[in-house]
Amino acid sequence: MKHRNSKRRLTLIGSSLFIFLLSFSKTHAQGWPADYGGVMLQGFYWDSYADTNWQNLESQADELSKYFDLIWVPNSAYANAMTMNMGYHPVYWFDHKSAFGTEAQLRSMIKAFKDRGTGLIEDVVINHRASVDGDWLHFPAETYKGVTYQLTATDICQDDESKDSGYKPTGAKDTGEGWGGARDLDHSGTNVQKNVMAYEDFLLNDLGYVGFRYDFVKGFAAKYVGKYNKAANVTYSVGECWDGNKSVVTNWINGTKVDGVIQSAAFDFPMKYYINSAFSNNGSNWADLNKAALSTDPAYARYAVTFVDNHDTGRSTSEGGAPLYANVEAANAFILTLPGTPCIFLKHWQQNKQAIKKLIAVRKAAGITNESKILSILPEQTGCTVIVQGSKGNVVLLLGQVNTGGNNSSDNYKMAVKGTNYMLFVSGNVDLSTVEAIDSEVSTFTAPDFCTVTDGEVCAFFEAPKSWTTVKCWAWDSAGNYTGGTWPGASCTRVGTTADGLSVWKWTWNNAYTGAHATMPANIIFNNNNNGQQTADLDFVNTGYYSQSGSLLGAVNGSSGIDDLRFSDARDNGGSRHVYDLSGRRADASTHGLLIVGGKKVVRTVNTQRMAQGD
Repeated sequence: MKHRNSKRRLTLIGSSLFIFLLSFSKTHAQGWPADYGGVMLQGFYWDSYADTNWQNLESQADELSKYFDLIWVPNSAYANAMTMNMGYHPVYWFDHKSAFGTEAQLRSMIKAFKDRGTGLIEDVVINHRASVDGDWLHFPAETYKGVTYQLTATDICQDDESKDSGYKPTGAKDTGEGWGGARDLDHSGTNVQKNVMAYEDFLLNDLGYVGFRYDFVKGFAAKYVGKYNKAANVTYSVGECWDGNKSVVTNWINGTKVDGVIQSAAFDFPMKYYINSAFSNNGSNWADLNKAALSTDPAYARYAVTFVDNHDTGRSTSEGGAPLYANVEAANAFILTLPGTPCIFLKHWQQNKQAIKKLIAVRKAAGITNESKILSILPEQTGCTVIVQGSKGNVVLLLGQVNTGGNNSSDNYKMAVKGTNYMLFVSGNVDLSTVEAIDSEVSTFTAPDFCTVTDGEVCAFFEAPKSWTTVKCWAWDSAGNYTGGTWPGASCTRVGTTADGLSVWKWTWNNAYTGAHATMPANIIFNNNNNGQQTADLDFVNTGYYSQSGSLLGAVNGSSGIDDLRFSDARDNGGSRHVYDLSGRRADASTHGLLIVGGKKVVRTVNTQRMAQGD
C-alpha cells in the first residue's frame, strides 16, 4: 500500500483552524501525572533472560534514557532460584534475586537510569503468591525495617483451588477472578494489606523504583489498588485490566478511587484490539481506530497507557496472545501520535529503532502529552488520517492509502517521518532539529556472513519470527508479478540463523514474470505459508535485508537502501531528467515513492518535489 498526496486533509488544520481548549479539569491525582509527555519502554519480552538481564539493560542506559522516561521491567522478586522463570509466581517479596540478575545488579541498574533521568517501573504481582516448598500454604517469614512479615492460610481466599487438594485456606472469598497457578491472596484481610504496603514501600524507598505495573488486576477488587497506591504515594501506576471492552477498563480505573480521586492508570487494551484490526493485512478495518478506547476519550486519556504488543500478546496466537505481524512501525507511529502514554514493546524498539527514535522526537517536539486533544480521526476504506494538537504544534498522521485527490500542496506543514504505510507531518512552527540529528546518525549494517549475493542477482533476505515455519515471498509491480502470480507466492530458502536465534530466509527472482515487461519488483511481502501471518506491503530494495517486523535494515550488497539516500535538486520531469517508476514507465509530477531519475534511484515525498537521491 502507498500514500497518495494530501491537500484535503492538511488544509483542515491550516492557519484558519479554530483551536479549542480542553474542556475537562486537570486536578492533581496520584496514579499518573496530568499533561505527562513521557514515553515508556517495556524493557523485556517473554523468556528474554539473556537479552534483558539487569547488566545488559544497564549497558544501554545512555541510549535508552535519551528516548524513554520510564522503563517497565519484569517482577524482580525471588520466584525460584532453581529455574529460569519470568517471576509471575513470586515466592519472596523482600528478596530480589531473579532470573534477570542479583539484587546488587538490580540496584545498580535502577541507579544508572535514575542518574540519567529515567525511572524504572516494577511489575508488581500481588494477586497471588507461591509457596517456598511443596506445601501450598507455606510462605516465608521476611524482615523489613525490623518488622517480620509473613502470610498464612488465613490470608488465602477460602475459594482458592488449594481447597480441592487437601489444604484449608480460611480467608474471605475472592473479590475477583481466580488464578490457578498460585495462591489467591485475600486483600480484605489486614495482614495481606500490611504485607503489600510494606512490600511497596520497599520497592519505592529502598530499591528505588518510581512506579508499579500491577499484574492481573482482574484477580482482586480495584479498591485495593487504590488503597495501596494512596499509602505508597506512588507517582506512576498502571493496571493490567486485560479486556477489550472499554467499560470494563474504565470501571476498573474508577474503582481505584480514594476520596473520589483516581489512583491508577490502565493499559488501553480496547485500542490494542482496534490496532490489530486496522493494521493487520487480514483486517484493515481503519474505522476501528475511531472507536471507543481510553486514549480517544478526553475523560480517560490521562489514564491510558497505549501499546501495540507486550510480553503476553506478542508471544503467538497459539499461546493466547494476539501479536500484530504487519505494519508494526505504522502502528507504533499511531500510538506515538495519540494522547495517553505510549509504551513501546522491546522487540519493536529493537527491530524499528531508528524510526521509533524519530517518532518519539516528533512527539516531544510537538508537545504531545497524555491529555493532548485529538482534532480528528478520519478513517477511509483504505487508510486513516489522525490529527492531534500538541502544546507546540499540530501533528498529522496519514495511515495506509489515504485518498487525498492527488493534490500535494501542504504549505503550512512539513514532513517529519515516513515509513511503510504511514507519513507523519508537523505544523511549520514545530522544531524538527532533534529529528534531523537522528537522521544524521550513521547507521551501520552488516549482514550475517551466510547472506551472499551473486552478480546481477535480484533477491531479498528476511529474518522470520521464531513461530514461522515456511516462508513464502510475494513480489510485484504495477504491471505484473515476480513470484508466480498465485498467492502466497514463491518459496524462500532458509540460509542460516542469527545470533538471536532467528532464521534468515532468502528469495531470489527466477526471471519469470507475469506481465508485459519487468525490471525489478516495486513491492514485496513475506508470509508464513499463508496462515495469516505476514508482513505489510514493503518497498522492495534489491538485496535488501528485512527484520521480522518488515523494517529494511540495509542491503547485503553494501548499500543501506533508503537510509543512504540524500536530497537532490532534480525537480523537473522534462529534458534530460526524465523520471520513471520502478516498472520503467514515465512518472508525472504527482508521482511519489521510489523512482528512477538520471539512472539513479530516488525517493520523492508526498509534500515536495525534492528528491532523495542514492548513488
